[in-house]
Amino acid sequence: MQHITFGTSGWRGILCEDFTFESVRNVVQAIADHVTANGERDKGLIVGYDTRFMGQRFAKEAARVLTGSGIKTFFCGHDTPTPVISFEILRRKTAGAINFTASHNPCEYNGIKFSPSWGGPALPETTKDIERRANEMAGIICHRDRFLDEAVRNGLLEEIEPKKNYLERIEEIIDFEAVAAYGTIAVNPLYGTGREYLEEPLQRRRCRTKSINMNRDPYFGGFPPEPSAKYIQDFISMIKGDPEIKLGIATDGDADRFGIVDEDGSFIEPNYIIALLLDYLITRRGMTGGVARSVATSHLIDAVAAKHGIEVYETPVGFKYIGELISQDRIIIGGEESAGLTIKGHVPEKDGILACFLVAEMVAREKMPVGRLLERLYSEVGRYITKRVNVALSQEIEAGFAEKMKRIPAAFAGVRVKDIIAVDGTKCVMEDGSWLLLRKSGTEPVVRLYGEAASEAALNVIMAAGKEFILS
Repeated sequence: MQHITFGTSGWRGILCEDFTFESVRNVVQAIADHVTANGERDKGLIVGYDTRFMGQRFAKEAARVLTGSGIKTFFCGHDTPTPVISFEILRRKTAGAINFTASHNPCEYNGIKFSPSWGGPALPETTKDIERRANEMAGIICHRDRFLDEAVRNGLLEEIEPKKNYLERIEEIIDFEAVAAYGTIAVNPLYGTGREYLEEPLQRRRCRTKSINMNRDPYFGGFPPEPSAKYIQDFISMIKGDPEIKLGIATDGDADRFGIVDEDGSFIEPNYIIALLLDYLITRRGMTGGVARSVATSHLIDAVAAKHGIEVYETPVGFKYIGELISQDRIIIGGEESAGLTIKGHVPEKDGILACFLVAEMVAREKMPVGRLLERLYSEVGRYITKRVNVALSQEIEAGFAEKMKRIPAAFAGVRVKDIIAVDGTKCVMEDGSWLLLRKSGTEPVVRLYGEAASEAALNVIMAAGKEFILS
């Protein structure tokens, strides 16, 4: 069996190769043992899954293992978004949830995401314990299981439908009346779990919608279910060709990430959406608190925070760190450049559904498309342009990369490095406010190079300098 390693958002593997029934049983048994050791067995666990191939079948196997360990299992009757499962953890006060999802990864992947009782992604101390337990069971039949009909008779298995309660909460948060008055919203759940969650509340509140990719497709139309410009060209073309559409909203495979397309078909980077919503939530809703962003996320957020005099929390990559701050009620909004965000008073987990509706409310109440809102914000706090590229490494360069990170140059492209931040990877903040972040992938011979500057030209120059340093 493959060595089990949890990444920033759970354990993922390729179906039939890494992600097998044997490995799933061991990981689920490890989670059951972890919950039992923490004295939370009697609270029960939720089991959910996304639209991937065999998702429900893997989830049923998890239910067999959990009920075999005497853990009450609340089984989602349909494929369910990750933020909805998080909401249900808090509503039912369970010990957590096991969610079968590989989020935005290609169709050949599946994964297990464990969320503990506080509703956010498991922190490293939790996942390390689960990893240890699972790897100790490798190659050994250690799991306990139970027939599902027996589990139902014994009261250990209950089928649930969490959609209704979650959408009621969303309708409390969002001003759908304003959205309905603004114009047509285009919807694209990318064949994933957002299918009934994006369009249904809009239509119930008499909002005009046009939709695409609404059917379940385990192949996700032949692309990774990621709402980035590269993979939603059909959606962008649809919006460009329809003058009635005022905004396009999209979610990834498990609806924890968002994608926003403006009325002219322009894709809006998630970095900028987080900053716009921060400004909106303070200005329009009067929300108070700090803001959190990952180390790889735009400093446009910092500029908005400075405008309003609030604190910025810079976290490692991985939404669990932001979720923890949400659960402590310390921030208005938390977000990361990879299209994840949530807000105060909501789940401590990425919520692409909420993000989409917040943007719809923002443009409706401001009566202005996203691009114009962004230009207005730039006029107030300055312009920030961000980019990320992957830099492939030779074996020789990869072998010496860690040592190279100990010898950061005093300047990049003639701009002096003012500060080095080692929260996650190596981030070089320059004296003109531009920055570079170098993060080595844990699974590939690749460095993820992030950069930001006040103009496209300046950004291209420092990104080229960063790449040259990596490869030199």
